[in-house]
Amino acid sequence: MGKIIAVANQKGGVGKTTSAINIAACLGHFGKKVLLIDADPQGNATSGVGVDKEKVESSFYDVLIGNEPIKKSLVATDFKNLWVCPCNIDLAGAEVELVGVSDREFQFSKSLEPIREEFDFMIVDCPPSLGLITINILSGSDSIVIPLQCEYFALEGLSQLMNTLRKIKSRYNETLEVEGVILTMYDGRTNLTLQVAGEIKKYFGEKVFKSPVPRSVRLGEAPSYGEPILYYDKHSKCTDAYLKIAQEIAEHNQ
Repeated sequence: MGKIIAVANQKGGVGKTTSAINIAACLGHFGKKVLLIDADPQGNATSGVGVDKEKVESSFYDVLIGNEPIKKSLVATDFKNLWVCPCNIDLAGAEVELVGVSDREFQFSKSLEPIREEFDFMIVDCPPSLGLITINILSGSDSIVIPLQCEYFALEGLSQLMNTLRKIKSRYNETLEVEGVILTMYDGRTNLTLQVAGEIKKYFGEKVFKSPVPRSVRLGEAPSYGEPILYYDKHSKCTDAYLKIAQEIAEHNQ
């Protein structure tokens, strides 16, 4: 059975989508068959792997709300061993539509059941909120990767996220675990970065991935070319960081 890993943080701008794209691409590079599921109405993970979100015939919305078989939505990317279930703005109204659905918290897990044996990993880019879509995904995921920016506000939002995880574990998904925490936009020259990183490591211990992701112009440029950083600039420090993070995930799930 393929492992479902949600990449989630209710705070925007922490490198969530960037991490989902690049972890998926790096796992594919290591020979794993990977599905990137774009569950954010902005559709940035879709365009970030070179797929035009305006031209897709079937999207994550059709799978979650329209009960369409997920196989119809899958698009092969130009990158090694990487497929995407695309998303677009149609998903924006899904929170309201889910309210009246019976067993609404389990729509996501039911939709993935037919393809779980076809992939080694399914990486899900969650919306930057703790609404019904994110709850749906966490209820059907095996683990969560949490990208955290090394700044004060990251610590403020962390308690809310962990409180939500505890509720989901107790109500819907008792096996959900933290796969790991990524320190993003890392600048080891500043005291604030080192202080925040220290607090996060105190809280999560060994769950913090060994390689932080540094601030990088190249990492910010890559999505505009529809490429993961591994393919856009293989010599980037960010490429090295995401390869090491993907390696940690692969080794942990052997």
